[in-house]
Amino acid sequence: MLSTSATYDVLITGARVIDGSGNPWFCGDVAISGERIAAVEPRGRINPDSATEVVDGSGMVVCPGFIDIQSHSIIPFFSDTRSISKVTQGVTTEIMGEGWTPAPFGGRIADPLGGYAEVQPEIVEKLRAWTRFRDWIDYLTATGVSVNYGSFLGGATVREYAKGWALGDPTADELETMKQATADAMQDGAFGVATALIYPPGSFATDPELVEIARVVGQYGGVYITHMRSEADFFLESLETTIELSREADVPVELYHLKVAGRDNWPKMRTAIERVNRARAEGLDITSDMYPYIAGGTGLAASLPPWASADGKLLDNLRDPVMRQRIRAELLDPSGDWEPLAQLCTPEGVLVVGTNKPENDQYRGKYLSEIAEMRGQHWADALMDLVLSEERWIGTMYFFADEENIRFQVQQSWIKFSTDAPGIDPDQPNHMLAHPRTYGTYTRVLGHYVREEGLLTLEDAIRKMTSSVADRLSLRDRGLLREGMYADVVIFDPDTVIDRATYTDGDQLSEGIRDVWVSGGRVLKDGVHTGAKPGKPVYGPGRR
Repeated sequence: MLSTSATYDVLITGARVIDGSGNPWFCGDVAISGERIAAVEPRGRINPDSATEVVDGSGMVVCPGFIDIQSHSIIPFFSDTRSISKVTQGVTTEIMGEGWTPAPFGGRIADPLGGYAEVQPEIVEKLRAWTRFRDWIDYLTATGVSVNYGSFLGGATVREYAKGWALGDPTADELETMKQATADAMQDGAFGVATALIYPPGSFATDPELVEIARVVGQYGGVYITHMRSEADFFLESLETTIELSREADVPVELYHLKVAGRDNWPKMRTAIERVNRARAEGLDITSDMYPYIAGGTGLAASLPPWASADGKLLDNLRDPVMRQRIRAELLDPSGDWEPLAQLCTPEGVLVVGTNKPENDQYRGKYLSEIAEMRGQHWADALMDLVLSEERWIGTMYFFADEENIRFQVQQSWIKFSTDAPGIDPDQPNHMLAHPRTYGTYTRVLGHYVREEGLLTLEDAIRKMTSSVADRLSLRDRGLLREGMYADVVIFDPDTVIDRATYTDGDQLSEGIRDVWVSGGRVLKDGVHTGAKPGKPVYGPGRR
């Protein structure tokens, strides 16, 4: 019997419904009323006349919108909140915060942008007024965003708030300041604390202070999420320390972008998977996410030893002949207590993709080995001089991972997918070549690893992009196609969906994602962004 009692805004008919739970698909109809999913029924059970708009889903998959647990859209959102590169791969919710957040500002924080970028002066003034974590989220709400948005509290922000860029253990008062800042942010809706332990000043944090901060996160039902101290030579040791933090602090732990860097370290991945499985069997709540690419992306200065940035004096130290020689010696013969990315990848595996000064444009798209040859220098000197010349973030891709490990990881039940990338507009001028994950993380999984490689089912891949992430974040009204849930909905063609972005041509939109609704508002229609900004804030469980 047809249901005619409700009036719907949108009715999607005759699609393969994959609801996000991991259950097998079924042929059905999905109705949207306002911001919510109004009905999910077998095909033909809902009268098309009861809907204002009927969308033909024949041959398509309809599923929940993808939730990106590791987004870097903080800076782009100050100028463009449409998030085109994310929406066109099916992302409807972005969770930010790895390492740094623009709020709270105060304490010993000198630069509200954390040294990451330059934005309009009027934005900087706004940042200086954001003394609470919630001030930033409220700003986005007032601005309007195409996707839903939320964030962890940046771990480096916590450290800098109390101790600046100084090395060493925090004093009792400084530790109390860190814990209070964390509690305040949790009450404001942060999902937890997100550390990035290879980047200063976050890398200066001690393990005991991280345990204390994580305890506060756990008290509010949040998650401690981390880019571990080592993803290379001390990968397994860092994993063990992180597992111990989960045990001591009694807090769920998420491992950002699980990977292992350097050919000699690649065999460690299977040991790490076994170790997490044992920890989970012991009752520790540890999970992970990943992006499906062999190269990571960060700044060129990340190749330098963290101690060179102590007290915010990296550039001064590079100019000082004595300190420069010390830094150079560490580059060539690392001491072992930091992540020497250039050594791990070799100069032939370090691709410079972002410069700002015209004289350095010639180096964009060149490997460090090529740049050194162009400059007639040793690669270590070329690296230091380029950092000095730019005096800011230099986008860099590091080719350090193993494709066979990626193939193994995507099949693990507790590993989700994330981009580790911003949402950007391919048509806007950009001084940086985009990492392909910016445009193609989810479509690469769906097109390559599901359809072409057959490494996991479509249902399980979508679970890892939707309900698995929502459950990790305690988002109880997103991540599933269920009556009453928010209408974050994606329609895509399972036969054509694929990523098109490459390492040398990253600004390429994905194919196959046809339509996207965010909180009931349509942001993608027939593959074209509508300009709508219906996104809503999402909050952690500790919000008051």
